[in-house]
Amino acid sequence: MTQQDAPPPKINRNLKKLIPYQPGRPIEEVQREFGLEQVHKLASNENPLGPSPQAVKAMLAAAGEMHRYPDGDGYYLKQALAERLGVAPEELILGNGSDEIMVLLALAYLSRLRFLITSDHAFVRYRMGAELAGAPAYLSPMRDMRHNLEDIVAAIGPRTSMICLDVPCNPTGASISRRELSRFLERVPPLVIVVLDQAYYEYANADRNYPDGLRLRDEHPNLVVLRTFSKAYGLAGLRIGYAVARPEIIKDLDRVRPPFNANRMAQAAALAALGDEAHLRGSVKANAEGLARMQKGLRALGLKTWPSLANFVLVDVGLDCRVVFQELLKLGVVTRPMAGYGIETCLRISIGRPAENRACLAALAKVLKELARGD
Repeated sequence: MTQQDAPPPKINRNLKKLIPYQPGRPIEEVQREFGLEQVHKLASNENPLGPSPQAVKAMLAAAGEMHRYPDGDGYYLKQALAERLGVAPEELILGNGSDEIMVLLALAYLSRLRFLITSDHAFVRYRMGAELAGAPAYLSPMRDMRHNLEDIVAAIGPRTSMICLDVPCNPTGASISRRELSRFLERVPPLVIVVLDQAYYEYANADRNYPDGLRLRDEHPNLVVLRTFSKAYGLAGLRIGYAVARPEIIKDLDRVRPPFNANRMAQAAALAALGDEAHLRGSVKANAEGLARMQKGLRALGLKTWPSLANFVLVDVGLDCRVVFQELLKLGVVTRPMAGYGIETCLRISIGRPAENRACLAALAKVLKELARGD
């Protein structure tokens, strides 16, 4: 038998249905494919202003130490986060992006006998974590692109181990209020872990009804709050996030956490970014202005959008979103088609700089007009 004739190895049965996560198209790839000089990437919810200058300075300083392993416990970043958030360092865990922590939670608490509940249009990594752990997942149907908390509560059973809510939701942008979240948590059994993913916290926190998950932890010790430096802090390329939970949960996650999962440069940049409040305020302000103009422009095209507290907007283009996505690519605009989330006619559009937002609206108007004519 030759090597080519040998049967392939058998994959773990938990992974047979697991489809790899599909990230947004990189700028360089689109430039090569379509021969474009300029591409506007509005697909991955990145901060268009980039990282804090202080974070860049910290990265440059850390570059000369890349032959050294990082602090595996992230002592200095944890200390700074603990002081900023009003929690103990023992209540913090760092991750290679907050979605890595979601995988750690799945490995620690889910199995074929311990189930997950999330929403059908919630961030796809929750169900992927369940599949990785071989756990069944109930996908609660959203109501007008919002988490249906009543349905989620009704779905809780004796084998429910974890509930995942992204607030605001990715990809819909919708949130739930402080009162709604508080009433929901009161109805969840204390042994069921509730993962509150607040990746867009810094953008959403300007809304007076937006819930701060950290303020609810004293009353609900089963609550785990995820946050990240990838969005408003502009450090997506470094993959650095964190979770806040009671120490017993943190210890459980440390059992499955890979060593040195938060790299040296990421820790240095995150620590510096925390201290640059002016850059954070500027990023939040620019996003609020861009989001308002983008939603106004989309409505002027006769398209339906949903309210968003994040740095993106979900828009119904009324056609197969994959077709519209592909035509926009030819014009140098990268968006995110939502067919993979079961939302066949919607695009998710990240908020960019003003010129990028204008280019997106102009390209979308052109594409929709041409498709309507059958060009």
